[in-house]
Amino acid sequence: MRNMPADQTAPSSDRRHPPTWPDAVTCPFDFSEALDFDPVLADLMARGPVSRVRLPYGDAEAWLVLSFDGVRQVTTDPRFSRAAIVGRDYPRLTPEPIVSPESVNVLDPPRSGRLRRAAARAFTKKRVERMTPAVERVAHRLLDEMADHGPPADLAHHLSTRLPHHTICELLGVAPADRPVLLRRTHEMLATAPEARRTAADAKRSLRDYFAGLVVERRRAPGDDLISAMATAAADGEEPLSEEELAVLAVTLILSGNDTAACQISNMVYTLLTRPGQWAALVDGPGRLPAVLDELLRLIPFRKGVGIPRVVLEDVDVAGVSLRAGDFVHVSYLAANRDPAVFRDPHVLDPDRPAHPHMTFGWGGHHCVAAPLALAELRVAVGTLLARFPGLRLAVPAREVVWDTATIRRFPVRLPVRW
Repeated sequence: MRNMPADQTAPSSDRRHPPTWPDAVTCPFDFSEALDFDPVLADLMARGPVSRVRLPYGDAEAWLVLSFDGVRQVTTDPRFSRAAIVGRDYPRLTPEPIVSPESVNVLDPPRSGRLRRAAARAFTKKRVERMTPAVERVAHRLLDEMADHGPPADLAHHLSTRLPHHTICELLGVAPADRPVLLRRTHEMLATAPEARRTAADAKRSLRDYFAGLVVERRRAPGDDLISAMATAAADGEEPLSEEELAVLAVTLILSGNDTAACQISNMVYTLLTRPGQWAALVDGPGRLPAVLDELLRLIPFRKGVGIPRVVLEDVDVAGVSLRAGDFVHVSYLAANRDPAVFRDPHVLDPDRPAHPHMTFGWGGHHCVAAPLALAELRVAVGTLLARFPGLRLAVPAREVVWDTATIRRFPVRLPVRW
């Protein structure tokens, strides 16, 4: 029997398995060839806006919504619940679920609002603006080291991994000596191989224990960091966050801080260097950088497949397909970002296309709260590279760049460059 929300009764068998349901497509979502679009995902998009899929892990099939309008519906309609996946072996890409049951990422509004408001304090426009000069100083220091190293140099090592990790650790007040271990643990949580289950579970537990201890320490002796701010204050009319809530929230933040920007710095540079004239055009016209970055965010598939599913709480139609109460539903932000009904020539890098929001940072109640910081890091990283290394180029043929194949992310493990 398909798992159901605790407060729901399982529908009759003919409703659970209506004859009109399509056969599920097995989707490993393990494609790792440079930044080419996953052909399995492209095939699903050609089939229609909603498909039935089976993922590598989990005891059930799921619906996968691929159109921009369909994804927007699922991510904003309260009839689709992330909280309802808790305690279930839900369909996913990793052997160990990445999120903890207490995470803000598996809470539904309005319960998620309190934690999201606390996390959002770190990423207000004003706070990010105050942080940007410090991010610029770190970027220059890291690129000084790369210049001293001399070409060829690994951009992934010198800049892409270290800048976002340093920034989020500074924000959370993590001691420099602890940062290498935390970086390794965040990578371990994203592994996809079956044998990685125990390591991923240990990594999740280790990160949570670390931040639980840090919360206790900061409540006793507050500092000038986000954990201290969240541990010692609450929004008007709200209870302060508990130690457990703060620890889980800190784990979510460090995962977010080591995710989009770390992948996308290398991905964006690789894309610009492998498309004739793109890097030189930005060197000559740096004012176009914001538009180019936004288009790169839309275009680049920096993750594999799908993220956290939702459960249908009551029968509902999406893009003309009837979904039943109790069904699991995944959305594909990657597919939505290439929906031809929304984006003209969606597979083309076109910074001059008509402005339209994309879904790289999610949508609705689970839009990434760290997006403003990630955008600032990307502007600083790519902008500083353009200014300091206008002659940047790959140090190896593009086909020899080594890509991550062990996690749910898409990025070069090493990105050798010359200048």
